Amino acid sequence: MNYSKQREKILDVLSNNAVHPTAETLLELLKSENANIGFTTLYRNLNKLAQAGIIKKIDGLESSAHFDHNTFEHYHFICEECGKVFDIPANVAPDLVKNTQSATGFDIAGHDIVFHGICIECKQKKGQ
Repeated sequence: MNYSKQREKILDVLSNNAVHPTAETLLELLKSENANIGFTTLYRNLNKLAQAGIIKKIDGLESSAHFDHNTFEHYHFICEECGKVFDIPANVAPDLVKNTQSATGFDIAGHDIVFHGICIECKQKKGQ
């Protein structure tokens, strides 16, 4: 993949905002930093970065895809109160893929696991 200043700025903003933003949110963050990147350019670059394995495109969290600079194996948790997306380390279920393959006979090429619930911060706000 060729270098571009725009792609570098997108990666910089994405890696400094570990909230798993949508393209729309990322565009707002870029605008707040006076980056002159349009939505089409942003989306094209996000897709190229995801195809190259530099970032992760997460579909299925909401109607819009989210983007994650963390490409290491991990799961996600979505708070149903505040909507924040958190990373969950894959070592909470270290043999999940192997056990699933053994139990089903499937060849698993990849997976996205998403937990839903209420985060610690929202629980504290509710006094739980």
